[in-house]
Amino acid sequence: MEFLTGTGLALAAGLNAYIPLLVLGLAGRFLDFVDLPSNWAWLENPWVLGILGVLLVIEIIADKIPVVDSINDWIQTIVRPVSGGIAFGSGAASGTAVVTDPAEFFTSGSWIPIAIGVLLALATHGAKMLARPVINAATVGTGAPVVSTAEDISSVTLSILALLLPILVLLAIVGLIAGLVVLFRRRRRKAALDEPVL
Repeated sequence: MEFLTGTGLALAAGLNAYIPLLVLGLAGRFLDFVDLPSNWAWLENPWVLGILGVLLVIEIIADKIPVVDSINDWIQTIVRPVSGGIAFGSGAASGTAVVTDPAEFFTSGSWIPIAIGVLLALATHGAKMLARPVINAATVGTGAPVVSTAEDISSVTLSILALLLPILVLLAIVGLIAGLVVLFRRRRRKAALDEPVL
């Protein structure tokens, strides 16, 4: 279950870097059944929660504006995978024990959950980053706020499911994959229709 929790949180971070971290921090601070590992307890700090909240507002606004959303995606290419690593590492608590010696971090395998989270978030972010310019071009920018809102809702839903019902993360993953397949098929079909006939 910890793997599913970490997976859901990392995928959510690929859509929006700050939502899963904020959900984790708030859950760790206010819900008795969520106990963050000691090396991730800083997520519960009121200052960290406040900073994450401000960054989330900036992200939500920037992601709704055509062209700005693509620039934001380039900036987030570093932020979202890092967030995914943190989210997966805190969700897969048993695999990220506290390591005091930096050299021990690599030999103990504590980096593996973080690397998995980075890769999951990077894959989700990459799909989002490739799809957004296509959507903006096809809708002349009017689709940006709609798609961005859907991504934010998906990120919140994945984060909450990962904490409360991790088994449902599997269904969410299937839904995300199905959505991407539909998007790319439509793109190919539109490109085929737009090709000039010789």
